[in-house]
Amino acid sequence: MCSNCDYTIHGRQHHFGWDRSIPPVEKVTPGSTLKFECVDSGSGHFKPDSTVANVSTLDFSKVNPVTGPIYVDGAKPGDALKITIHQFEPSGFGWTANIPGFGLLADQFKEPALALWKYDAATLEPALFGKHARVPLKPFAGTIGVAPAEHGLHSVVPPRRVGGNLDIRDIAAGTTLYLPVEVEGALFSIGDTHAAQGDGEVCGTAIESAMNVAVTLDVVKDANLSMPRFTTPGPVTRHLDAKGYEVTTGIGPDLMSGAKAAVANMVDLLGKQHGLSAEDAYMLCSVCGDLRISEIVDMPNWVVSFYFPRVVFE
Repeated sequence: MCSNCDYTIHGRQHHFGWDRSIPPVEKVTPGSTLKFECVDSGSGHFKPDSTVANVSTLDFSKVNPVTGPIYVDGAKPGDALKITIHQFEPSGFGWTANIPGFGLLADQFKEPALALWKYDAATLEPALFGKHARVPLKPFAGTIGVAPAEHGLHSVVPPRRVGGNLDIRDIAAGTTLYLPVEVEGALFSIGDTHAAQGDGEVCGTAIESAMNVAVTLDVVKDANLSMPRFTTPGPVTRHLDAKGYEVTTGIGPDLMSGAKAAVANMVDLLGKQHGLSAEDAYMLCSVCGDLRISEIVDMPNWVVSFYFPRVVFE
């Protein structure tokens, strides 16, 4: 992987949370290409022989470790950090969990659940879930960001205007991401790598999977971005589109309630169609189904839809 990389940032060089006072592990010039070794979002807590009992022992003070930070020469507040994502080198092992108190339907799913994944890291063939479902894979980094201007330690869990835990599936290989710089050197870090995720990551976890990532870091002077933006190299759902979708909806005056209804309706539908337990259907929705705002102008009710790719069962 990345024979032309200028630097390798090892997995042990990670941190938890965003803090502008964390010393950089490397200083690089704009245009440098780096290979990052990224630890999974559970800090290696789950292993191939883990059981559902291990969900309750997950240490939330050590979730979403990010590798870095990297000081980029010349990056100053008001600039943008340009991140070109080249390649992912997956590990072949992953996990998905329902963690009580976490996720869109936390009030409905109060018991822990765990799915362990083994996939072909070389071919990225769809990964087997249960006996009949196969989930198409699309590696990406869920957490990717720079240090905020505010002093002190800030949680890595919520996304921020400087990036962080964005969980945007399409920030994948070939994508170029632009982040607003708020501190000198930007202090870039990356982690929380996923083998697959649906838009919304509705149960709170994707196929969480350690992997290496190659990126190029550059600086766009005086960009004055207010929020992250990115450019994709082409279509973004080709891996899911082949057989169409089953779609459920949630309709009402509140988008969050609509989103919950759309997902809950899909959980019920998958259970009826494929004999899945509610917990398995919920986790499967999280790794490959997409929440979409279908209509937000016809007051007082809005429409949220949940798209589940039929190719998973065909």
